[in-house]
Amino acid sequence: MVEETKFISYLEKIKEDRGKLAALRRGLGLKPGTCPEMYPVVAVAIPKSCPPREEERYYLIASLYGYHPQSITTGNMGDHMREACGNENQPAIERRFTRLLATHWEDLPDELRQAISILKSKEIPIHWNQLFEDLKHWSHEDRFIQRRWANSFWGFKKENL
Repeated sequence: MVEETKFISYLEKIKEDRGKLAALRRGLGLKPGTCPEMYPVVAVAIPKSCPPREEERYYLIASLYGYHPQSITTGNMGDHMREACGNENQPAIERRFTRLLATHWEDLPDELRQAISILKSKEIPIHWNQLFEDLKHWSHEDRFIQRRWANSFWGFKKENL
């Protein structure tokens, strides 16, 4: 978690630099790590011994952060998407979230970008440290991250009692 925290702290430091954020946004919709404009901004913050799959995670988070740099220090994507629903039943958001939970790593950039777009439109900040850490374990066979997000989204609601 230390590397994740350092990387998000780095992104927080550059969030007022519109040019760097624009460079990060250019990676949206592309395979993580393939946008040359991002290299000068992201490569300086990636640990030297980082394997390729981990590099993809850095580039993915950086592009999403460039798109929606609002931060919070609590919650996970399930909490954030639940907040996007408010107190109403929002079938479109629920469908989008369900698709996100079912997504394989290769398709995650597009599904995550669409979820972040919903949060941005509602001005809901993201716990970037938690998202970065969660993506590290996205492909785990137990799917514990997906369950954690699902529990946060659909979990206990006082009004259901």
